[in-house]
Amino acid sequence: MKAAFIETTGTPDVIRYGDLPKPVPKDGEVLVKVEAAALNPVDTSIRAGLIAMPLPSPFILGCDLAGTVEAVGPNVKRFRTGDRVWGSNQGLLGRQGTFAEYCCTSEEWLYPLPTGVRAEDAAALALVGITAHLGLFWRTNLKAGETIFVNGGTGGVGMAVVQMAKAAGAKVITTVGSTEKADIAREFGADSVVNYKTDDVAEAIKAYTQGRGVDVWFETTPPTDFDRTMDAMAPRGRIVVMAGRQAKPVFPNGAFYVKSLSLFGFVMFAMTPDEQRACAVDMNRWMTEGKLKALIGKVFPFSESTAAHKLQEDNTLGKKGTLVGKIVLIPNQ
Repeated sequence: MKAAFIETTGTPDVIRYGDLPKPVPKDGEVLVKVEAAALNPVDTSIRAGLIAMPLPSPFILGCDLAGTVEAVGPNVKRFRTGDRVWGSNQGLLGRQGTFAEYCCTSEEWLYPLPTGVRAEDAAALALVGITAHLGLFWRTNLKAGETIFVNGGTGGVGMAVVQMAKAAGAKVITTVGSTEKADIAREFGADSVVNYKTDDVAEAIKAYTQGRGVDVWFETTPPTDFDRTMDAMAPRGRIVVMAGRQAKPVFPNGAFYVKSLSLFGFVMFAMTPDEQRACAVDMNRWMTEGKLKALIGKVFPFSESTAAHKLQEDNTLGKKGTLVGKIVLIPNQ
C-alpha cells in the first residue's frame, strides 16, 4: 500500500511517500480502507520529535481517519466488512497512523459513520471534536443557558467548541482575527464575535454579560494572561486549558479562590476508549442533524504530506494566517 511515513524525526522534509506492507488485523482489530485523514498540530509535534512517544519504524503519520471496513480480526464485535467508520487516536503511543491507503486499528477507537456524512468532514472533526466535547461536558459540565468564552473560535478545536456549546443551549462569545473569520464564527452560531486585533476583548465580555462574566472560559491557545481570564469569570466559573506544553503564565491565586473558580486541563489521547466513545455518540447525532459541521481549509493527497505539514506549521507556529480550517488528506487517485 502507499503511505506517508517517517524513519526519523525532524522537519517536514523527513516525510517519505512510498510502499509499505498492507497491515493484517489481529485479535480485536479492524482494517480500514482510508477515504480521508486529517492533520493536527500534535501530528507535526510528533513528527518533529517535540513530544516523546514510542514510534515504530517506519512510522505512518496521522491521528484521524474515515473510511470503510476492509476486514476484521478475530473477536471484533462492533463492526463488520463494509461498514463505514471514523475515528482518531492513531499515530499516538506507538500506534501506526492514518496517512495510508489502509489503517489497522483496535475497534475501540472506531465509531459508525452516519449516513449522509462525508468521510472528509468526519475525519476533519475527529480529534478536535472529541477534544472539544471532553472539555465542555466531561470537564466543565456545560449547561444550557450558561455563557462560554472560546479563545479562538475558528481554530480546529475552537470551531467545534462553538458549535457544541450552541447545540447544548449555551451562549457563546468568541475571538477571531479577521472579518472573514468573524463571518465564519457567526455562521457556526457564535452570539458575540470579538476581533482581538481591533477590539477590547475584556470590555466586550463585560458588555455582553452585563458585568457578570462568563461561566466557562475555553482556552485553545497557550495561556499567557490568567489575570485577564479570571477578571472575565463569573463566580464559580470553570476554565479549560488544553494547549501550551511550555507555557508558564503567572497564576493570580487570590482571584482564583475568592471567585470559587475551577481550572481543568487534559489531553484527548489520555482519555479512555469509553470516555471518548461517549463523545462520538453526541458528535454523530449533531453531524446528522447539521449542528456540527467541518471547516476544511485545504485538501492534499497523501503524496503531498510534506507540503501539508509545512502549511500546518506555518500557521500553528509561524502565525502566518494562510489557513482557515482543517487540513484534510486523501489517498492519491
